[in-house]
Amino acid sequence: MLSRHSATRPLKNYGPSLLALFAGALLALMIHCNSRLAAYGNPLTASWLAHAIGMLAALLLWKTQRRARPGIDRPPRWAYLGGVPGALVVALAAITVNSPLAMSGTLALGMAGQMLFGLLSDRFGLFGMPRRPLRLNDALALPLVLSGCAVLIFGA
Repeated sequence: MLSRHSATRPLKNYGPSLLALFAGALLALMIHCNSRLAAYGNPLTASWLAHAIGMLAALLLWKTQRRARPGIDRPPRWAYLGGVPGALVVALAAITVNSPLAMSGTLALGMAGQMLFGLLSDRFGLFGMPRRPLRLNDALALPLVLSGCAVLIFGA
């Protein structure tokens, strides 16, 4: 049953959810493009090309969106390492998409990995995230997603 608050929430509050859905679709497109590059060369070459082109796109966006933010300190040093997992994601996804997992298996297991890391980050406050106790729905969601992955990959 919906709570009174969630039932009356205006549609504009769903913006972040729609953006996250769009980001997931873009992730699938990125993985597909990079796997095609890897099929004609290798995953490392695909990763280098994807990140070089992504850097150019990010520089263009940064130039158009750059503005001073007074009172904002520098990020922690570990925050600059975000490109490392990004490079690994591109290379590993390029390998797995071109395997028997294909696109759907790669994305399904990737989503399960994201959920697991998200639950651990919420629970333990990893990398400066606010701590949030795990609830029953958290404990139920991950096994359901993993069983969906199994059905998708191995069949019913």
